[in-house]
Amino acid sequence: MSTNKTRILVFVQAVLMAVWLVGCQNGHRAACTAAKQDIVDTAVQAGSFNTLVTAIKAADLVDALKGPGPFTVFAPTDEAFAKLPSGTVDSLLRPENKDKLADILKYHVVSGKVLAKDVTGLHSATTLLGKDLKIRTSGNGVMINDAKVVQTDIMCKNGVIHVVDTVILP
Repeated sequence: MSTNKTRILVFVQAVLMAVWLVGCQNGHRAACTAAKQDIVDTAVQAGSFNTLVTAIKAADLVDALKGPGPFTVFAPTDEAFAKLPSGTVDSLLRPENKDKLADILKYHVVSGKVLAKDVTGLHSATTLLGKDLKIRTSGNGVMINDAKVVQTDIMCKNGVIHVVDTVILP
C-alpha cells in the first residue's frame, strides 16, 4: 500500500475512533454497550455512578438489580450524591443504616420498562418502595420529584436507566 493511502487509512481510523469516543463519554459509553449488560454492570461501566453502585452493594440490592426485571432506574450521578449534606452518604453506608439506604434506593426504581416517550402521559409512578414519584414534563425537560432527568433511555438487558441530577428522597 502506498504511503499516502496508508496515511489516509490511519487518519480515517483516527477520526472514527475520535467520533466514537466523543459519543461515548460522560456516561454515554454505557449507552453504547448497555443493552448487552444488566443495570448494575451498565452503571459500573459508565463510571459516573460509583456512589450509586457502592450504595447498591451496601444495601444488598445487587442481585435484585441484576435480576430479570424489567426495571426503570432513575440513577443519580456521583455529582448528585455530592449535593447531599456532608456526611450523609457515609452515614447511609454504615451497616446499621442498611434498611434506610435500601428504602432510598428502592425509591429510585420502578417496576417495568418506562422509556422517555412513555413519560409524556404520566403524572406519577409507583416505586419498588411502594411510594409514588411525581413526574412533570415541560419545555425544560422532565422532573422526577425535584430531580431533573439529564439523560434518558440507557437500555439494559433487564430494563432502562434514566440519569437524574439529584438523589430522590422518600
